[in-house]
Amino acid sequence: MPFSLTHLPALILITTTTLGGIWPIFDAPAAMLEFGFGPKIANCPETTPVMINGQSRTTILGTLALIFYLGGKYEEVDTLMAVYGTWAGVVDSVLVWKWTGNGKWAGFRLGASMVFGVWGLMGWTGK
Repeated sequence: MPFSLTHLPALILITTTTLGGIWPIFDAPAAMLEFGFGPKIANCPETTPVMINGQSRTTILGTLALIFYLGGKYEEVDTLMAVYGTWAGVVDSVLVWKWTGNGKWAGFRLGASMVFGVWGLMGWTGK
C-alpha cells in the first residue's frame, strides 16, 4: 500500500518512540524534564541509569513498529499503537501527576496517548 494520510499517526509514534528513547543516552536529565519530571528527579544521578534503561525499551518498540511499517504490516503497527498508546498513556500520566503534580501536562500526555491507542484499536493505519 502506498503512503496514505492514515499512516501519519503511526509515523509520529514511530519517530517519537524511536528517537525519544535514544535521547536519555545523551542527556537523561533533559529527557526527564521534557517527560514531565521536575528538577529534583531529573538532576538526581541515581535516576539516570533507570531512565536510560527504561527508554531503551521504548526505542525497541519504536524500531519494531518501523520494521513492521516498512514491511507493510499495518495490522501489527496498529496492535503496537493500541497497546503502547493506551498503557503508556495511563502510566505516563499517573507518573507525571503523582510525582510532579502537573495535572495539565499529565492530562495532555494521557489525551495524546489515547489518540494513538484508539487509532491502533480501530485499525486505521491500514485503511
